[in-house]
Amino acid sequence: MTDIDWDELRHAATAAMERAYAPYSRFKVGAAALVSDGRIVAGCNIENASYGVTLCAECTMVGELFMTGGGQLVAFVCVDGEGKTLMPCGRCRQLLFEHSIPGMLLETVSGIRTIDEVLPDAFGPRDLEEAAR
Repeated sequence: MTDIDWDELRHAATAAMERAYAPYSRFKVGAAALVSDGRIVAGCNIENASYGVTLCAECTMVGELFMTGGGQLVAFVCVDGEGKTLMPCGRCRQLLFEHSIPGMLLETVSGIRTIDEVLPDAFGPRDLEEAAR
């Protein structure tokens, strides 16, 4: 993967955001990512009256990743209801790390960053594999 079409990812994230279910917060979120095989997967937030079981856009996007064949995330964008870039929360950064290639790129409020920059010293699958040895 050499070229990332950030506009295409932003468009996919915006389209996903428009399908968000956010009757409580009215804060719609959309996420999209480029997969290692060239696909684009997307997701939106889905709220619940029991706020703790609300699904973030990143969660539904990872669900689509697996529903459409799996793979690893290469580049990621998240937007709000106005199309502005959002930074994933810590929980979602961990979720993205779990399913990303090393050095996955994210469009952030401060520019393009790697997953390692936005979640330094992350614990993930590689750590568990090493511990099992």
